[in-house]
Amino acid sequence: MALSSLHFRLQALEEEHQWLLKQIGRKRNELKKFLDQMRSLATEIFQRGQPLYEKLTDLDREIHALFDEILTARKMGQQTKKRILGIYETLQLTGVISPKFDDGDEELDELFGAEEPEGSSEQSAQDFFSGEDSYSRHDDGTELSPESSPKSPESRQIRRTFLRMAEIFHPDKVTDPETRMRHNEIMKEVNRAYKEGDIAKLLEIERQYQMGDSFEVEGSSESDLKRQCERVETNNELLKKQYENLKRELRSVRNTPEGEMVRASRACEKDGIDPIEQMLEEMKLQVQSTEKIYNFVLDFRDKKITVKEFLRGPVRMGRSPEEMEDILDQLLQQLRGISR
Repeated sequence: MALSSLHFRLQALEEEHQWLLKQIGRKRNELKKFLDQMRSLATEIFQRGQPLYEKLTDLDREIHALFDEILTARKMGQQTKKRILGIYETLQLTGVISPKFDDGDEELDELFGAEEPEGSSEQSAQDFFSGEDSYSRHDDGTELSPESSPKSPESRQIRRTFLRMAEIFHPDKVTDPETRMRHNEIMKEVNRAYKEGDIAKLLEIERQYQMGDSFEVEGSSESDLKRQCERVETNNELLKKQYENLKRELRSVRNTPEGEMVRASRACEKDGIDPIEQMLEEMKLQVQSTEKIYNFVLDFRDKKITVKEFLRGPVRMGRSPEEMEDILDQLLQQLRGISR
């Protein structure tokens, strides 16, 4: 390939490289902004809904306590007790009240199992640097592991870039206090980017501090130009994959229930509607419905209504069985819908 062609190819690759870095930066900021909005919305919902949530929690606990008292202290036939227990379990299964499990439920133990210790999936490694240092470890002190990283070409290239930068900027390799402090800050950036698999950030840091020999196009041999083209092309392929991963991650986050809430919140705000206030209104309905359940169970505990009336559901006297069944169904459906 003629030198002029190599010059043009390298120029095109460099332009593509800069474009990819810019796109990754934009997409990274877009993802960060969306995640920040999710956290902000969740925090505001929690703060504004805390009194209602506490009320629901109290009602839930009191309903459980009432059923526990009824089923253990009240004298009744086995068939009646079985039907009351069925109502209690239905309220739990439909989400009207929280599920309550026996401590000795072996099936549930097998289903959920014991949780693995935090960080157990992250194994340690020895070869990022020679000897002990903080940059070969996670923030929690566990070491990074070559076995825990996939042996893909991308991970190997990221690793090579990381090691090259660590070789130059490791604080232990300098004695001047000012330089050591500067290298320490640089390595914090490098280590963070490496742990996040952020090749774009690594390459940006590399260029920012002009590591290694700067490549001079003019006067370079054909073999030098080819090597530089291959190097930039390899980096661009990694950047393309990172860009696609960021786009995929953003789509995935947007499609979560929390992401849908952010999008719905934006739409409501455009129409001048307070979306959180709407959620709080739904919570108020849930509190009211749960209070009806609580008062109904309380009346039964206090023997203000008979077993027969209790089994019919929380309705006013004088209605037909069909009407009472419809009202109970509507109440349960409302509670199920709100509690989802």
